[in-house]
Amino acid sequence: MSKLMEWVDARFPATKMWNEHLAEYYAPKNFNFWYFFGSLALVVLVIQIVSGIFLTMHYKPDGAMAFASVEYIMRDVPYGWLIRYIHSTGATALFAVVYLHMFRGLIYGSYKNPRELIWLFGMFIYLALMAEAFMGYLLPWGQMSYWGAQVIISLFSAIPVIGDDLTLWIRGDFVISDATLNRFFALHVIALPFVLVFLVIAHILALHEVGSNNPDGVEIKKNKDENGIPRDGIPFHPYYSVKDIVGVVVFLFFFATIVFYFPDGGGYFLEHANFIASDPLKTPEHIAPVWYFTPFYAILRAVPDKLMGVGAMGAAILVLFFLPWIDRCKVKSIRYRSTLYKANIAMLVISFVVLGWLAMQAVTETITLLSQVFSILYFAFFVVLYFTSKNEKTKPVPDRVT
Repeated sequence: MSKLMEWVDARFPATKMWNEHLAEYYAPKNFNFWYFFGSLALVVLVIQIVSGIFLTMHYKPDGAMAFASVEYIMRDVPYGWLIRYIHSTGATALFAVVYLHMFRGLIYGSYKNPRELIWLFGMFIYLALMAEAFMGYLLPWGQMSYWGAQVIISLFSAIPVIGDDLTLWIRGDFVISDATLNRFFALHVIALPFVLVFLVIAHILALHEVGSNNPDGVEIKKNKDENGIPRDGIPFHPYYSVKDIVGVVVFLFFFATIVFYFPDGGGYFLEHANFIASDPLKTPEHIAPVWYFTPFYAILRAVPDKLMGVGAMGAAILVLFFLPWIDRCKVKSIRYRSTLYKANIAMLVISFVVLGWLAMQAVTETITLLSQVFSILYFAFFVVLYFTSKNEKTKPVPDRVT
């Protein structure tokens, strides 16, 4: 084996990559529960890619056969129902762990110097995931898939000058049709997965270049021993690789429970209307996106003007890209930041969750008013953070991890 590895290393840096990114990559020794979600996101992404490959073997990207092919997968393909439910539950699981991963970065300041590029790559991954989920959502060709796509794509028509032409280009037709289904299928199974894999690799490489953050927000590279090894660091492998396996096992237990006993999530993971074939002549009573899009959909609905609503929804996502420069405090971790900052974080989380719930409700004056209030609170987080973070009264940060 040693001679084989010597032969490989002379032609490909296998051992070098193993050492740089696992065996000799030193991570802070005080990682906690919140640091499971990065590795879990990678695990779920692999689950999605593998299950998606098997689904494409039987799926027909054709307006006349798409819905029937999904029914065929569910009823006639051996274990097809399991593969389909793994993929649909995986979409929910992926966004759940990504949101928790982003929240961890938020509370521990993982977007701050020198990790701005890691955060930007992460946000591009989030955008690509949203596009991937939206494209895939149309493929079952059910009622909610069809009409959800109709609503979302029509939003592009609000863009001045180019809106109508852009909408026509995205659909490939004057209405949602077979042409739309084909291009969304191609983007979902080929183009966007390539983009996602590239961004994930870039995200990890950027992380390993500057090193991982930790719950104390202390840079472990600033305190090294005579061998140049961080005193507060431990090798990622085997310590964190083994720890992550424990997290994966626990996650898979809950994941399997949902897949086998609760795959539709009460209509939140797979809407009941999507078990009905698409009908261009019959609009569902209430159209709403899947739960992971609902906070932004609520912001869209909160604004009466269509163009302003689209702008507000886009701004709600775009503002996250600028978080490293909005937060001007030198202290990273929430452990040593002010009570005002903690209250501001709590306000962001509450407003995000409430907006998600509001988007699932039928439109009334009360729901619209509440959506407007919590949309303002969502944006208020960034405004308050910008004006209070520079002169924030913080606690003393330790020199080493606690």
